[in-house]
Amino acid sequence: MTEMAKDLAGAAPHQRARGEAVVTLGPGPRGLEGLRQRGCAKAFLPRVHTPCPEVVFLNTAGGLTGGDRLRYGLNLGPGAQVMATTQTAERAYASVGPDPARVEVAMTVGAGALLHWLPQETILFEDAHMDRRTRVDLGPGARLLICETVVLGRTAMGETLHRARLRDRREVWQEGRPVLIDPLKIGPPMLDRRGDPAILGGAVAFGWLALVAPDALDRLGAVRQRIAEAADTVQAAASAWDGKLVLRALAHDGYDLRCCMAQCLSYLAGRDLPRVWTL
Repeated sequence: MTEMAKDLAGAAPHQRARGEAVVTLGPGPRGLEGLRQRGCAKAFLPRVHTPCPEVVFLNTAGGLTGGDRLRYGLNLGPGAQVMATTQTAERAYASVGPDPARVEVAMTVGAGALLHWLPQETILFEDAHMDRRTRVDLGPGARLLICETVVLGRTAMGETLHRARLRDRREVWQEGRPVLIDPLKIGPPMLDRRGDPAILGGAVAFGWLALVAPDALDRLGAVRQRIAEAADTVQAAASAWDGKLVLRALAHDGYDLRCCMAQCLSYLAGRDLPRVWTL
């Protein structure tokens, strides 16, 4: 524990952030059927000139620390489609005590619907403690493009993390059956060995994306071509099987990884990424 954390440990309890934003959409360019938001979580639908609407989630608390609670929800009716993201990178700051910041993302995608869940990166600070769970439930014939990116500290300032903790679990279910389960745990033991080739190979940023769609295998060649073009700055590999395509990537700079991920996501989505992704 840092000296600052020790000083704060005996202080009066801090105010904690609480927030929930849930959006319900039907088919059509702006088929908004429900919006519920409270606390620091907000959601808005910017004006777009495509038949696929966008939903942007926002944490007005400006970041997360121990004891905070944040929930995003999105429900798509049959045949609906949407591209959802976050307005900016989520920042996990130093936590005091054993209680982590908890984030829940719960999304349901109706029959024949399409969801692109493309949040911007999560930046971990020293002593961060975060527990995030993401679950997407797909109906018959529903399709999904999903990603997650983590950056270990502010690389431009030369930070090196030693005590940050992250537990991140992503689940995709289709018609009540699990089709993709991806758990991740980061802690001091892993950070101390980040240079090992079997862990991070010295990387400070890593990303993951998955496509769940009948044509996932057909997209593999084009995805591999894009990651090959970024091979000077990003280590990445992609595979596809049983209607799923999964890509994992590592980089020594968050910007390089973001550029590579954006290229792959834009191709797989078949359109430009939301304006808030603009580099």
